[in-house]
Amino acid sequence: MLSLSQRLAQTQKLSPQQIQYQKLLQLNTLALEQRIKTELEMNPVLEEEMEMNLEQDDKEKDSDTETEIEDEYSDKDNEEFALEDYMNDDDFDHERINRSPDEEMFQPLAPQRETLSEHLTEQLRLLNLDEDLYILGEEIVGNLDEDGYLKRELPEILNELEMFEHIKIEPQTAEDLLKRIQKFDPIGIASRNLKECLIVQLRESKSDPYNKYLAIKMLEDHYDEFTKRRFDLIKQRMNMTDESLKDTVELIQTMNPKPGEGNISSMEMNQVTPDFIVEKVDENWVITLNDKSMPSVTISKQYLEMFNSNKRLKRNNREKETYKFLREKFESAKWFIACIQQRRETLMKIMRAILERQYMFFEKGPKFLKPMIYKDIAEEIQMDISTISRVVNGKYVQSPMGIHELKYFFSEGLSTDFGEEVSNKHIRERLKEIIEHENKKAPFSDDKLADLLNAEGIHIARRTVAKYREQLKLPVARLRKQMM
Repeated sequence: MLSLSQRLAQTQKLSPQQIQYQKLLQLNTLALEQRIKTELEMNPVLEEEMEMNLEQDDKEKDSDTETEIEDEYSDKDNEEFALEDYMNDDDFDHERINRSPDEEMFQPLAPQRETLSEHLTEQLRLLNLDEDLYILGEEIVGNLDEDGYLKRELPEILNELEMFEHIKIEPQTAEDLLKRIQKFDPIGIASRNLKECLIVQLRESKSDPYNKYLAIKMLEDHYDEFTKRRFDLIKQRMNMTDESLKDTVELIQTMNPKPGEGNISSMEMNQVTPDFIVEKVDENWVITLNDKSMPSVTISKQYLEMFNSNKRLKRNNREKETYKFLREKFESAKWFIACIQQRRETLMKIMRAILERQYMFFEKGPKFLKPMIYKDIAEEIQMDISTISRVVNGKYVQSPMGIHELKYFFSEGLSTDFGEEVSNKHIRERLKEIIEHENKKAPFSDDKLADLLNAEGIHIARRTVAKYREQLKLPVARLRKQMM
């Protein structure tokens, strides 16, 4: 049975302009630049200001041409320039004069760097292999990870070739080819594990033959003890002196554990473009939004005139549709320009608040970073925490202390015995200092590190020390032990 009922409820909805603003707010500088270019292509009403200025300059040049021609003859008699005046003119732009007005000016491009895959494939061609082995070599090169290790088992690659390419290669033949590839530059590439990588490099090294023999034997017979730095046990089992043990370990440590890293440029280069630049000018800190390369957009005068003319007419359906289209595009353009301006103001407001709260960081460095959370900034500038989160995520600031993500400045804190609030980033920096200056023959355990920090008034548990140490990518005490 059907029935009718009434219900009163409050709902909150975002307007299209608010949604667009929230999306623009979370974009970094490079992403926003691309977004503006996309909007310029999609909305004909939007126009880049640089293009408008060029058009105006062309009109002014055309209007001034006649005046310049008349003045040329009237001033000709008054000119008293010698040949030396032109020869000694430092500001004379020969390149511009010798170039046609229609000719485009090209800037030199950086040379393209060879990738690791291309570098290895080029060496593979020099082996003069038959077609099947060459395809196997390409598969091996294509299955290397970013550190240069073979991330798939050789039998898997052989089975895949046999199934999809109908190429059957004997396992021993494939193993021989892999060993040849491992001797490519950089040596040790395509190894299946660290042990194999180090042994390949040692066999190809030109170091002392006896030390090389001991190093290879140590890795082959006592690899587990070597990784756990149980040097006393290795010394006893291999019947070595302290000096020979030290020389052997030092030789192994000169090998490259990641042959694919750093030698040849990788396919993807991570590049950070700061969104803010913070500089000290005359004892004052100045914040600059790094948007110089950003296209500056405005509403096209040509489309504005077209819009006004259609607004007065609207006689037939075509003119009505034209007016409706232009009105929608004008509204969209106005919203977009307003959102960009509002984004700029919000970013500057948040960055100023961060600078005021973390003033000592910019003056003296990371040790003086204060505890700060999103809520602190949100309350100070009267904005929602979600807005702070959108701005902070993926944005970077460049200062005399380096380039940092805005999230770097936000951290929890601990109270010391002196009543001060200390950031956990400051605690990590202090922990790193203690470990760097410890006795390498007897490094501190996590319990000892916690005791040392507690003695400085920073009350911290052992498990927290372990967590911070892992975040700093520092090994446990047993693995930090070194032979002096």
